[in-house]
Parts: sequence; structure tokens; C-alpha cells
Amino acid sequence: MYDFTLDRPTTIQDAVAALQSDEAQPLSGGQTLIPTMKARLAQADTLVALSGVAEMRGICTDDQGRLCIGGATPHVEVARETAQSYPALAYLAGHIGDPAVRARGTIGGSLANNDPSACYPAAALASGATIVATGPSGARDIAADDYFQGMFDTALDEGEIVTEVKFPVPQAAAYAKFVQPASRFALVAAFVAKFDNGVRVAITGASSDGVFRWAEAEEALTANFSPEALTNLAPPTQTMISDLHGPAEYRANLARTMTARAVKQS
Repeated sequence: MYDFTLDRPTTIQDAVAALQSDEAQPLSGGQTLIPTMKARLAQADTLVALSGVAEMRGICTDDQGRLCIGGATPHVEVARETAQSYPALAYLAGHIGDPAVRARGTIGGSLANNDPSACYPAAALASGATIVATGPSGARDIAADDYFQGMFDTALDEGEIVTEVKFPVPQAAAYAKFVQPASRFALVAAFVAKFDNGVRVAITGASSDGVFRWAEAEEALTANFSPEALTNLAPPTQTMISDLHGPAEYRANLARTMTARAVKQS
């Protein structure tokens, strides 16, 4: 690992200011950045730690009934504090990595990184969440449908950090994850959320474009919310990942299987 300076701001304003340096990077839970730096695949002169920003931690409910989760809130806290209000999200958070990862990793860090096999992007996209990004120009709300823009790519501008995530709570929801045993990431996973106006389905781990909504499954489940509605359906294989863990067709089949399991568990 290369030498670096660690900056520990205590307010969002100070964190944003510290990130204006060209060689500064935000450090949330560090579950991706630190291993990358240890392998000397990334370098930063300054790391701006967000864990000490109290206003970026914690969970509350707003006047629209949405769960509002601070960007620096660790997975273990999300799992514990949303168990009654949003069980599917609590289940997802409680099955990320291992206890050490869940104690350090944060929801904001996961969404900012947007790993194509990460869990939180599926929850945010299926829930129709709003990601609050704060930068030099202030805070702005980004709809999840606009936020995820491809593998490791998001709508965050330079110098912005994820300070809060606002989750509408559906009538019914579940997360089904087929785990890659070595990494504990999702080989393929599906988050299904049923609302008054329809069903949203987000798939992670399957596509080279990252997390995506499966529109055909959403239409079928809105008409008939049952696993049988997915019979003979599968997402297109053109963008499916094909690697040593399985070809594109295998991942497409897993997407249907995980979606059906999520519906059954809802």
C-alpha cells in the first residue's frame, strides 16, 4: 500500500470540502477500496473517512413513510433496525459478506461503488429508492432508476458522496440470493417488491451492465403475483456474464429461479 493522509471530518460540509482535492477519495466502510489499495491497484494521496460524520448515520422514517438511512450506516445496523419496518431489506443487509464485513461496510459505500454483484443496488432499484447525493453544489435527490448507469458506474458527480438513501416500503418484498461461496457476493440475486401500482424486480450479479430491472417479469407479476407467472420467462442473455462460474444461459435461468423464490417468500 502506498502512503496516504487520512482526513476524519465530522460534518458533511467538511467531508465535501476535503474531497475537493484532486487526489482525495472518500472512505466509507473500506471493504472495496482498502483491499484495492493494498494490492496497489489504486492510489490516493488523501482518504476522507466518512465514518465519523454523525449526520450520515442512523435510520428514521420521513413524512412520506419512507425509511431514510444515512449513507455511513453499516450493514449490521440496517439489518437490526429495519427488521420490523422492512424485513426484506433487513434480510439482505444481514446476509452481506461475513460479520466483519457487515460491521464495517456501509450502504452508501456499496451504492457508490455499484459492484455488479452487490446486494444493495438490487434493493434500491426494486424499491424505487431515492439516493441523496451531496457535493460542492449542495444535496440533490436521484431516483434509483436514474442512478445506476452500468458496471461500477453511477450518476454521482465528481466530489459527491451518498449521504442518505430513502426507501419506500412495499406491501410485500423479498430478496433471494444465490451465493458465490468464495466471495459471498451474489452469483445471481433477485429483489422483488410489490406496490399498489405494480411489482418491481431488480436482478444483480447476472449482467455485465450491473443491476437491472427485469421488465418482463414485472409485467407478469403485476398481473399474477405468483411464481407460476414466471414460467417460460428469462431475461435476455446478450448482456449476461459468462465466466468460470457459469455461462450466460445459466445466469439467465438463475435470474428466473431467484425471482420465483423471492415471490414465494414475499
